[in-house]
Amino acid sequence: MAETINTRLTLQGKVAIVTGASRGIGAGVALDLAKRGAKVTIAYTSPSSSQPADHLISEIKALGNGADAIKVQADLSQVESADKIVAATRDAFGPSIDILVNNAGVEMAKPILESTAEDYAFIFDVNVRGAWLMVKAVVPHLRAPGRIINLSSVGGRCGFENFSLYSASKAAIEGMTRGFAAELGPAGHTVNAVGPGPIQSEMLDQIPKDLVDMQKEQTPMGHRVGTVEDVALIIGMLAEEQSQWVTGQTISASGGFLML
Repeated sequence: MAETINTRLTLQGKVAIVTGASRGIGAGVALDLAKRGAKVTIAYTSPSSSQPADHLISEIKALGNGADAIKVQADLSQVESADKIVAATRDAFGPSIDILVNNAGVEMAKPILESTAEDYAFIFDVNVRGAWLMVKAVVPHLRAPGRIINLSSVGGRCGFENFSLYSASKAAIEGMTRGFAAELGPAGHTVNAVGPGPIQSEMLDQIPKDLVDMQKEQTPMGHRVGTVEDVALIIGMLAEEQSQWVTGQTISASGGFLML
């Protein structure tokens, strides 16, 4: 079924930006949008991600369906990065942007007595301020019907020991999503969030094993962790025209671990 969905060019002629897109969920989302025909900007932070981004660009160009991709290195903890990403996108693909996927994020597991103000800034500068700045930079160029999709987490609704800062940042993303949906809806744009449960990725390797095992046990669908494709297909759907009556929502992409 996934292959059938991905071979329909429902996003042909659309321009998308995906942050944190060199690996993991971001790379899967960028590839899925390209399979639907979109031109995609792959934004990433670390110089070590340049080669994986190049590989992803080659994979997208090889699709032969009109999709295209560029890469932009930009640290979203820096205020100027959002404008840099948008400028590069418009230089490559024209003046309009249709889809923004705010996927870039960082995690941290620390008890409150070991956490610092610098830890707070580290989490919120990327996970919240970075997403806010991306929306602010994109909106003047967003072509109706625009699609903004923010990555939350089951942690935005569930409490996990030592993850208070991360959970707070994802709760902030969900609140921001609802506010943007109310503000941008009259212009014809939708704004939604997707909240994955544990996803098989490099980031998951940093999560305590007992926490992952608990989540697997409490996940009705197959008692497994999710895959990148599980999440990418949901984001791809939200990017399409068929999602026009869905806005201000957080969709739990967790196999039923979190039922909203």
